[in-house]
Amino acid sequence: MSAFTIFLILIVIVAFLLVVVIMVQNPKGGGLSSSFGGGGTQQLGGVKKTGDFLDKSTWFLATALIVLILASNLTLDSSSGVESKALDTNDTTEMPTLPTTTDDTNTNDGASDGN
Repeated sequence: MSAFTIFLILIVIVAFLLVVVIMVQNPKGGGLSSSFGGGGTQQLGGVKKTGDFLDKSTWFLATALIVLILASNLTLDSSSGVESKALDTNDTTEMPTLPTTTDDTNTNDGASDGN
């Protein structure tokens, strides 16, 4: 398995965890912390404030996602065959030429007089 594939799997896992952590939070400040008694200062399972834990985990996962994306970009090498043809200036293709048409309305070759 290549390094890029490993980074891709980690990116998917971190993105999924980030979505889960964001969905657990309540946009009005309640969320998971308010469901355990409403007091943000209540200590539950060693976490002083669940809201602070969710906030810190959101920032950590977002930072990890950015770092993983940048690191995966560094693992791509130009010999892997994945490259863009849009910026390739060496591939010069000629535009097809349109066939020239002659306008026979003005030329009278004497074949038909119209009589």
